[in-house]
Amino acid sequence: MQIALWIFIFLGTFSFMEFMAWFTHKYIMHGFLWVLHKDHHRKDHDSWFERNDAFFLFYAVVSMSFIMTAANTEFWYGWPIGFGIMAYGAAYFLVHDIFIHQRFKMFRKANNWYAKGIRRAHKMHHKHLGKDDSECFGMLFPPLKYFKSN
Repeated sequence: MQIALWIFIFLGTFSFMEFMAWFTHKYIMHGFLWVLHKDHHRKDHDSWFERNDAFFLFYAVVSMSFIMTAANTEFWYGWPIGFGIMAYGAAYFLVHDIFIHQRFKMFRKANNWYAKGIRRAHKMHHKHLGKDDSECFGMLFPPLKYFKSN
C-alpha cells in the first residue's frame, strides 16, 4: 500500500510542477522578478549562464529540502515530493535548455509530433522580447493548439 501511495504522490507532485512552472513563469518571472528572467528573452548577456538560472536553483533547494527532511525525520512523504520536484526539474531542463534552446547540442533532429508542438509553443512565447504580451507559459504540456499542423 505504501509503495502505491509513494508512486501516487511522486506522479502528483510531478504533474503539479507543470502548474507551478506555468504560475511562476507567468506571474513571477514575467512579473516582479523580470530582472532575473529578461536576459533569457533578450540574450543581452555574453555568458553561457543566465540570471534566469536562479529559478532552477530555487526549485533544487525546495526539492532537496523535502528529501533532507524525509531523511532526517519520520516525514516519509518528503521522499516522493522531493523526487517528484527533482524529476520535473530534470524533464524541464532536458526539454527547455537542451532540446529547445540547445545549451548542449543534442536532440537537434527530433521532429515528431510532440517535439514540433513544444518548439512551436516556445517560439510563440519568445516572440515578444518584453515581459508583457507573452503567451504559453507552461513547458511540458502546452495547449493542444500548438500541436496542430499548419
